[in-house]
Amino acid sequence: MVAANIILFVNLAFQLLIYLVIGRCILSFIKHNPYQPVIKFIYDITEPIMAPFKKLIPAAGGVDFSPILVVLALSLAQKLINDLLLMFL
Repeated sequence: MVAANIILFVNLAFQLLIYLVIGRCILSFIKHNPYQPVIKFIYDITEPIMAPFKKLIPAAGGVDFSPILVVLALSLAQKLINDLLLMFL
């Protein structure tokens, strides 16, 4: 029971993070106030994850492909953590 709750929490946290990255991508296409609290929260949460990938892959023709890698990396990390939790719990 506890193991299932831990795995559920981990999955929820990763899915929320992936949705925030997707939300940040959508925000890049529309004009917005970066000081609005919800938008600032999205940028504050996603920036530490996005920054290394932005350095790894520069924008090509004004299009930033780093969110694709971030979502793939988060999905891979989620799978690995779930497998480890299932193995040890």
